[in-house]
Formats: sequence, C-alpha cells, structure tokens
Amino acid sequence: QVQLVESGGGLVQAGGSLRLSCAASGRTFNTYAMGWFRQAPGKEREFVATINWSGYSYVADSVKGRFTISRDNAKNTVYLQMNSLKPEDTAVYYCAADRNGQRLSRLTNTYDYWGQGTQVTVSS
Repeated sequence: QVQLVESGGGLVQAGGSLRLSCAASGRTFNTYAMGWFRQAPGKEREFVATINWSGYSYVADSVKGRFTISRDNAKNTVYLQMNSLKPEDTAVYYCAADRNGQRLSRLTNTYDYWGQGTQVTVSS
C-alpha cells in the first residue's frame, strides 16, 4: 500500500509559478511510475505528466514547455514545476502511483494509488 500526499497548491496570478510536491510512503517508491493529473469543475480528470522509475518522462501537449515533472527517490517525492500559469490551469491536481514502474501512461485506470489532491487557482 502506498499513501500519497500532495502539497504546494494555492492561488497565483497568471504568468506565475508553483511547484507541487507529492510525498509517498513506503520503501518501494523508486519502483513506481508516477503521474500528475488534474480535474477542473465539471470536467473529467485529465493527464498532465508522468515519470517512470528510471526518470523518463513526458507531459501533455497543453502544458508542454511550461510544466516539468521530476522525482527524488531519496526523498520519496515527485514534483511538478508549473511556470507561466494560465487561468485554464485552474484545477485540483492529483498525484498517482503506477506499480508498473517502466510504464509512462496517460490513462487514469492504469494508476493504482491516488492522493487527495491540491487546489491550484490561477487568477487573470
């Protein structure tokens, strides 16, 4: 069992930056692939970024060039650096863990564990 706790959300003006963190419990964090998703009110949860156990990653086209995913296995933490934020980035951001550590998936149903989410609000 893996428990995930997100932090770092908040209110920011358009053009600003935030860094989200997701701390994972357990000794096997480095074997998991990790992902970030977001869900805006009235919309489905959507993929943002993913990183596998060896550090390969990719991000959604909507955030490419603005968001970066990284991980620190020594700290059991995955990060989402968000720059040049836009009002349309406003959502609850969730981190998720995939037991298939090699996979880079954008599908919510391939992730086994989820955090509770952290709110990001971007004002115009």
